[in-house]
Amino acid sequence: MFKVVKVLNNNGILAYDMNTRREVIFLGAGVGFGKRPGEVLESVPEAKVYGLMNRRKEQPVIKVVNGIDPKILEVTGQLLEMVEKQFGRIDRNVLLPLADHIALTIKRMRSGKELPNPFTADIRVLFSEEFQVAEEGAKLLETVTDCHITEDEIGYIAIHLHSAVSDDNVGQSLDLARLARECICLVEEISGYRLKETSMGYSRLMSHIRYMLVRIRNGEKIPLDVEDYVKGKFSKAYDCASVICRRMEQELSMPVYQEEVGFLGLHIQRVWGDE
Repeated sequence: MFKVVKVLNNNGILAYDMNTRREVIFLGAGVGFGKRPGEVLESVPEAKVYGLMNRRKEQPVIKVVNGIDPKILEVTGQLLEMVEKQFGRIDRNVLLPLADHIALTIKRMRSGKELPNPFTADIRVLFSEEFQVAEEGAKLLETVTDCHITEDEIGYIAIHLHSAVSDDNVGQSLDLARLARECICLVEEISGYRLKETSMGYSRLMSHIRYMLVRIRNGEKIPLDVEDYVKGKFSKAYDCASVICRRMEQELSMPVYQEEVGFLGLHIQRVWGDE
């Protein structure tokens, strides 16, 4: 059973789940039409239901919802539906934090205060599918708000979308992008030239670094040992990989299995070959 707390618009309702004793949002065409605050509903057919995780813990959910344009909540719901179709599953509890972030983004854009994103290019490669959905979402937002969404802001939205389909929260996803950027910078510093972000080798290397960092965090070991081969045949790439792995040990305060060095060295050699 659900008790209507607030009718957002014809397509949205904020309600109180009387079983879980938590607020939820229903989004769908016409779900808010004719509803009244205080009305009790057994169900809301044809609507998507979203749990509400509030990142502003000092404020009640109703206050945060009141501060967000219902149209932005609708677009956020559409964004999450697009992600769900692409990935097959999402954490719907991210609706409110994402909508809250988008609302603040629109406010910044309108006041001319852009938030630089130093990891935009890395996010585009690391979370390419999420970035593509975020680009589509930006077009929807521009339609309903008449506000241009920059690529840097699209990158931040993509990070939120990644948190909806993974076990990482937004902070962890940003940290992953930061560490991946640090690895790339070390490769460039040791090699003496800048890698081409549009090359296939660069994409493969970034993808490998992403999953390497996930393995390190999870304490997983790869079943492939190419250390002797890479060390003997590509000594410079191996030495570069050694530096990176030791740095990641320091950054993550976790051990890096030696097998990672050889495997990373192989990917570094490949990207150097592509350059």
